[in-house]
Amino acid sequence: MEPATDIQRLPAPEKPARWVVPGRGLFEGLVVSGKNLVQSFYKKDRMTTVQYPEQKLEISPNFRNFPFLVYDGDSPAGLRCTACSICEKECPPQCIYIVLDRDENGKSLKRPKVFDIDISVCMNCGICSEVCPFDSIYMDGEYELADTDRFEGLLFGLDRLAKSADYHMKLRPAQATEVMERRKADEEKKKAAAAAKAAKAAKEKAEKEAKAQETPAEDGKEDA
Repeated sequence: MEPATDIQRLPAPEKPARWVVPGRGLFEGLVVSGKNLVQSFYKKDRMTTVQYPEQKLEISPNFRNFPFLVYDGDSPAGLRCTACSICEKECPPQCIYIVLDRDENGKSLKRPKVFDIDISVCMNCGICSEVCPFDSIYMDGEYELADTDRFEGLLFGLDRLAKSADYHMKLRPAQATEVMERRKADEEKKKAAAAAKAAKAAKEKAEKEAKAQETPAEDGKEDA
């Protein structure tokens, strides 16, 4: 039986161009480590150790943790949230629970009576802040939230979720400034539309009154 002739043999390994000292890479790595160690005592950019919790690094504006609700003014009564429940419906882990506040006649007050977030379930996805049409919910930067109570301690209500617009400005200045400018422009448009509507109504009322005054005078002329 003739041996197979289509077998491809691997090429022989190439010999190194020059002789390498054994352990040279390890030595070079130790030199770099030693250099960084010495420089960490006198160079500011090398002082990477932070004495936590006495010292804390500033968090990035892109950092996101559990959500919070924004209110305008000095009181949580100025919550931007209208209890539309869009965030509750869109939340993937279903950790948001909202109850609409109503008056004694059952009419909607367009504000939440109950707004709870179970942070033991929340996965910090940020979808609630993306779908909110009223600029009322954003992702927080607070991360020291450990609690000994794994049930009530991890259920955040309005008392813990409500934070001022000034807090949002300190947390994410660029985003908060953009939101405030947009809300101010929308408010000015609403005021302009309301003023135009009031002016139109006043004009129509004046025309009706003038027409009503002209009608009796014309009737008197016909009788004469």
